[in-house]
Amino acid sequence: MYGKMKDFLANELKSIEEAGLFKKERVITSPQGAEISINTGQEVLNFCANNYLGLSNHPRLVAAAKRSLDSHGFGMSSVRFICGTQDIHKALEQKIADFFGTEDTILYAACFDANGGVFEPLFVAEDAIISDSLNHASIIDGVRLSKAQRFRYENANMEDLEQKLKEASATARFKIIVTDGVFSMDGNVAPMDKINELAKKYDALIMVDECHSAGVVGKTGRGVTELFNIRGEVDIITGTLGKAFGGGIGGFTTGRKEIIELLRQRSRPYLFSNSLIPAAVEAGIEMFNMMTETNELQDKLHWNTNYFMEKMKAAGFDIKPSKSAICAVMLYDAKLSQVMAEKLLAEGIYVIGFYYPVVGKGLARIRVQLSAAHDKTHLDKAIAAFTKVGKELGVIK
Repeated sequence: MYGKMKDFLANELKSIEEAGLFKKERVITSPQGAEISINTGQEVLNFCANNYLGLSNHPRLVAAAKRSLDSHGFGMSSVRFICGTQDIHKALEQKIADFFGTEDTILYAACFDANGGVFEPLFVAEDAIISDSLNHASIIDGVRLSKAQRFRYENANMEDLEQKLKEASATARFKIIVTDGVFSMDGNVAPMDKINELAKKYDALIMVDECHSAGVVGKTGRGVTELFNIRGEVDIITGTLGKAFGGGIGGFTTGRKEIIELLRQRSRPYLFSNSLIPAAVEAGIEMFNMMTETNELQDKLHWNTNYFMEKMKAAGFDIKPSKSAICAVMLYDAKLSQVMAEKLLAEGIYVIGFYYPVVGKGLARIRVQLSAAHDKTHLDKAIAAFTKVGKELGVIK
């Protein structure tokens, strides 16, 4: 029975490879960090992880995870409402709410689940979801599960958002504006102050995905609500423990208490998925303890980002405007992005080319992600390598 489908899939894979769009996975043989080892034997500098605060292998998080194995075991073997809720799950949920200035929090296995499980329980056919055109795939998939009316506005375009709000207001009972806090491919920050004004004007709720902004933007890393001084005014925040917050596993939705309570009753990824493992939970608690003790990591990340961006622009690279730790080096050609990434790897710089369908056709780039784990020597080596390879390939003069 599989024969015809096998031939079809083989042809699809061949065409992907011939188009220069085949994704190959490199294999890391060390813990995640600024300096990593790969299975070729190379020691390279890592500039493409979401390890924004350098916590992925931090001794305090590793120690907390180890302690949890003795105190709370390895796994829960159950979902939360049956027998999968431990005291540390509740403690982490409170830590998250305190950090973001919200009323309550619900944990998920990943933010993909959080975004996938938020819309269907809350919004029906008489409601409207107004979503940014560059929102993450998990938001797009979550919206598809809801029967609500769907509106899509141009990325961070407030005139278009207002027009969609006017259209939605004609028929919708409830309206919600949904946006990434930081858009992961471009690195730009959503204009939350203006979104908040429009939400008030048109009586709409707001949901923001803080996956690439929490721990990164805002003076103390509390995300876009801190950056735009609207803490406590956003109704729903989703996020992850898998990026700046330790780099492991786990997602969350935090916000208004009634919203969170209804999600506990009806959100399918929460009701039908195993509880987050104790090691991830205990490490998450320790991470939030660290975040409240000092602002050292955020300060270093912000310095690293500003320094790298300035030097790369001075070298002549086409860099997307960014207020985050994401530096999109625009190349526009898919094959060029892969060739440049391979040449940079040979120079000891680990980066990946991004191209369609991850980004739009003709918008290929190398996405560089800065970390508090990087020091100035790391940054200077990366800038020198980019400059050398960029000149070889004719990307810069």
